[in-house]
Amino acid sequence: MTVPLAEAHDTLRPLMFSVAYRMLGSVAEAEDVVQEAFLRLHRSAPDDVVNLEAYATTVTTRLALDTLRSARVRRETYVGPWLPEPVVDSLDADPAHRVELDDTVSTAFLLLLETLTPVERAVFVLREAMGYEYREIAEVVDKSEANCRQILARARRRVDDGSPRFEATPADRDRLATRFLAAIEGGDLAGLERLLADDVVLVGDGGGRAPAIRRPMTGGVAVARFLLGLMRRGAALGVLVDLVPANGRPALRTRAADGALLGVMTIETDGEHVVALHNLINPDKLGHLGRVGDLDALLGASGGAAAPQDAAAPGDPGAADGPGASPAG
Repeated sequence: MTVPLAEAHDTLRPLMFSVAYRMLGSVAEAEDVVQEAFLRLHRSAPDDVVNLEAYATTVTTRLALDTLRSARVRRETYVGPWLPEPVVDSLDADPAHRVELDDTVSTAFLLLLETLTPVERAVFVLREAMGYEYREIAEVVDKSEANCRQILARARRRVDDGSPRFEATPADRDRLATRFLAAIEGGDLAGLERLLADDVVLVGDGGGRAPAIRRPMTGGVAVARFLLGLMRRGAALGVLVDLVPANGRPALRTRAADGALLGVMTIETDGEHVVALHNLINPDKLGHLGRVGDLDALLGASGGAAAPQDAAAPGDPGAADGPGASPAG
């Protein structure tokens, strides 16, 4: 082996995590794949490997394919919408989790990748995100180069069909996110409605472990009223809200008064309006970001978990998982 595996560990681990996370959308599952991949590399990597990065990518991708197939079966019984686990540089202490934050790790894009078959996703990630040649991809997924080109063409069509027509610049995203936070903190309903696209979508992921809306909520007026209702309730509970970067996009971080993390809501824009909000409050999917708070305990201490007045009523498209919508969304 040209470079000893032990010496290459710190270089390989971020690469392997980048592949696994884009394949799975889960920090925990990606980390499990990387650990298993290293075990297999130590056991079976031949001494004459010339390109250790390519070999590690092959092992990681094949393990991620197996994990993705089983994960999709589990997600069929997941309570409410499933969202990818957020990657937040400022909160995650593990340097291997600091993937290159391009558009292929945004929450919206990872959700688009969920529409692909596992092999389509692998080919797409290796070609579009990692820049691998078709010859290399063919070896990884055990297909011919011609077949990989066809697979990528299908995957690109599907992704393009679901991609936004206009991409916002980082400056526009930050500007809109700042105005968005100011509007919800200031209780500015009219201003918030102007910032939200008419067909804006709010998706909450509580996974049955935190009271989140269990179906996507659509429409600027409904989402604006819902968010302001949550903010009023959160303020009464001492909930703290600020902006952090997550998956290459601005996001709202919600914390309890003691600083414990309650949720991360990524903000997708088209440069002029907020078009989608993806709010993850499942505590099982936030642990890699630090100490996680207990929403149920927080709501119980406040005297119950009734939804705010402006929230969707039970039975409406945005009804909550639990007895009501939480101040974290």
